[in-house]
Amino acid sequence: MKKMLLAALLSTFAATAFAQDATCKSQASDKKLAGAALKSFMTKCEKDATTSCATQAADKKLNGAAKTSFTKKCVSDAVGA
Repeated sequence: MKKMLLAALLSTFAATAFAQDATCKSQASDKKLAGAALKSFMTKCEKDATTSCATQAADKKLNGAAKTSFTKKCVSDAVGA
């Protein structure tokens, strides 16, 4: 039962990852944002990414440096370089 629940949970995260394949920067350029609108969008997008990545780190039961490293990489991947 636990394995099925874990598999379903991981499937949900995988589907979310594929749905949000586009980075914040690519989404902003697709929307042709500039100035204050761009800054606002990027701030919100980074905040959402940080929340999502922190949740993923908690689900993986990461602590300390591993959690910090995972979250930093996850957010940078979501925001875009």
